[in-house]
Amino acid sequence: MKIYLGLLAAGVWIVSMSGIAAGQERRESKPAAPPHVGGGYIPPRGPRPSPKAPKAPKEQRPAEQHPTETRNFKDQPEHPEAPHVHSNGEWVGHDSGKNDPRFHLDHPWEHGHFKGGFGPSHVWRLEGGGPSRFWFHGFYFSVAAPDLAFCANWLWDSDQIVIYEDPDHVGWYLAYNVRLGTYCHVMYLQ
Repeated sequence: MKIYLGLLAAGVWIVSMSGIAAGQERRESKPAAPPHVGGGYIPPRGPRPSPKAPKAPKEQRPAEQHPTETRNFKDQPEHPEAPHVHSNGEWVGHDSGKNDPRFHLDHPWEHGHFKGGFGPSHVWRLEGGGPSRFWFHGFYFSVAAPDLAFCANWLWDSDQIVIYEDPDHVGWYLAYNVRLGTYCHVMYLQ
């Protein structure tokens, strides 16, 4: 019996020592860095108001109402060519200021205000539709025309999004795609 207990104790000791050694190897190797954009990251807050000083809107002819903007949002090689949020909370591309004519609305909030909840504690799963009309949990939204290209690879029936208030553009919200780390301006439809 003493031999059996001695062998059992030796076996337990060997197993525990190999576990400790494996644990030390794991601690010594650097953990994988979280993805810099997307991959499940959810910003703790929405963007701050743009520091860009608002300019008085100049008189525009109808053809100039929504000028096409060619911008490069790909600030690093692996980042998307769309407005996105870095894992440090920086909202890349949200810098046009309050008087951006692309996001001017004659009747802001004409469909009411979204009351479903904002920020990281309210993650919604898209349930269907497309950019012109999508929904989740009985709430309906539509993507702003200038941002249509930025949501071309969203999965409208399964992606998770988070809604943030837009501090610069009255009548718009920002829908952040958790999988991709990109966002676009959206209007609440009810």
